[in-house]
Amino acid sequence: MKRFAALYTALDATTSTRDKLDALTTYFSAAPPEDAAWASYFLAGGKPRQTVPTRLMSEIARERAGLPEWLFDESYQAVGDLAETIAHVLPPAARTSGLGLTQWIEERVLPLRGAAPDTLRTRLVDYWDELDWSGRFLLTKLIGGGFRVGVARQLVVRALATVAGVDHKLIAQRMVGWTDARQTPDAARYLRLIAPAEPARNGPAGATDAATAIAQSAHEAQRGLPYPFFLAHPLQAAPETLGEPAQWQVEWKWDGIRAQVVKRDGRVWIWSRGEDLITERFPEVVTLSDALPDGFVLDGEILAWQPGAQAPLPFARLQPRITRKLLTKKVLAESPAAFLAYDLLEAHGADLRMAPLAARRVQLDTLATSLVDTFAHDLLRISPLVDANSWSELAALCGESRTRGVEGLMLKDRQSLYGVGRTKAAGTWWKWKIDPYAVDAVLVYAQRGHGRRASLYTDFTFAVWDEANGVRTLVPFAKAYSGLTDDEMRDVDAIVRKTTIEKFGPVRSVTPTLVFEIGFEGIQASPRHKSGVAVRFPRMLRWRTDKHVEDADTLATLKGFIDPSAR
Repeated sequence: MKRFAALYTALDATTSTRDKLDALTTYFSAAPPEDAAWASYFLAGGKPRQTVPTRLMSEIARERAGLPEWLFDESYQAVGDLAETIAHVLPPAARTSGLGLTQWIEERVLPLRGAAPDTLRTRLVDYWDELDWSGRFLLTKLIGGGFRVGVARQLVVRALATVAGVDHKLIAQRMVGWTDARQTPDAARYLRLIAPAEPARNGPAGATDAATAIAQSAHEAQRGLPYPFFLAHPLQAAPETLGEPAQWQVEWKWDGIRAQVVKRDGRVWIWSRGEDLITERFPEVVTLSDALPDGFVLDGEILAWQPGAQAPLPFARLQPRITRKLLTKKVLAESPAAFLAYDLLEAHGADLRMAPLAARRVQLDTLATSLVDTFAHDLLRISPLVDANSWSELAALCGESRTRGVEGLMLKDRQSLYGVGRTKAAGTWWKWKIDPYAVDAVLVYAQRGHGRRASLYTDFTFAVWDEANGVRTLVPFAKAYSGLTDDEMRDVDAIVRKTTIEKFGPVRSVTPTLVFEIGFEGIQASPRHKSGVAVRFPRMLRWRTDKHVEDADTLATLKGFIDPSAR
């Protein structure tokens, strides 16, 4: 536990990628396999379940610290993070513990779930009394289900690859499904994760060592697992800087759920980009098992699409398929789904990722022709290619994106291989997105951030004017925390502190004085929200110091963005 707590502290204390990688490599080189298994699970994005209610944990910590409730609450508000507050106020440890991470998780943390309050009170006090500040902080994060650390999954992959002495692409392949909560991390799984690569048999002619390792990994992986997703970069420069349009395969950028459909051993698995197994959420896509041959893996997008329609439905129509626990006939009818394929990663059991995109597309089109009946039933579609002779023509088509129900264009190097994550080593994919929706809104609530931002007010709620019944009132519609520079964040924090009106737990209401341009990717009607709308991916585009609060946009303007077909 001490070793993992020290790693957590080191990762949280630096923004240097090199320092983070060194800390990870040092940890995995020394940690026992069983501890490294749990550590890699958490660091790769595995989410611990909350085992003790927050209110009870706060009460136990306050009693142990001998603090009145008001002082503990004020301390929490000053610090901004409950785990950090508890670590600060508890008295010094009475003893030390030499238990490893696995023992702490499996023998102490997990059994807390469902225990009686008196049992929790005794155990928590005992556990806290065995740990120093960093250990208490980490333990409380794990118990509360709030473990987060500023390290990218790909950095964990690189560290493990260094320790194992194998290509990082092989580790990335093996880690697909690693954070599935249905599989408990253990030493055996971890040792398989970092095992040496076996020589690939009958590897493709001229393949590199990395390529053969990747091909071999497909056979080492569990039969239903997908491949690591290849991700696109946002296009920041003018498209003309990319050379001739003919070098690029151009497709629409669809607004759905990125997914892979895996067909092996007569079964179909559907995986989201976040490595969640979502097969049961889309039974109509599973019916592809009747037509799709064994040993095929398709990369593409799950979209809300009405059978026979020429264009997809808004993403909002897909939401019930994600949020509802029970898929009723009504949900299935109102939110029809289809899988739109744009890449073929495996065919007849052969890994195609080291073949150029153009060659993979030929095989995908061939598969489409052989499954014409399936395609006619709208369950499986192929992403159409966008033809244009110049960048100006493509720019004009990109401008039509919203009317077509898409987010812009995808530009894919025709010679690109299928890489791992957001890399340019295998060839580049670019996402050429249209400008977001944007409105000018007023900051009305603020809350402290997390980690290094815990001492600053950085999480904000924004409102627009509602002019119903001839009375202007500010109605909140979105929360955002990204988009400002560090200097701007500090300036806004200072204003929040000076203009606070009321306190609601960790939230502050402020006198409306600040206007920001808020961008978002999509909008839908929502009876659950007071404003009547819900927006997707809101963020601050800029601080409108040139505008007064009275000049902010209205709710009518906001609702005007809603697609009539989504209402």
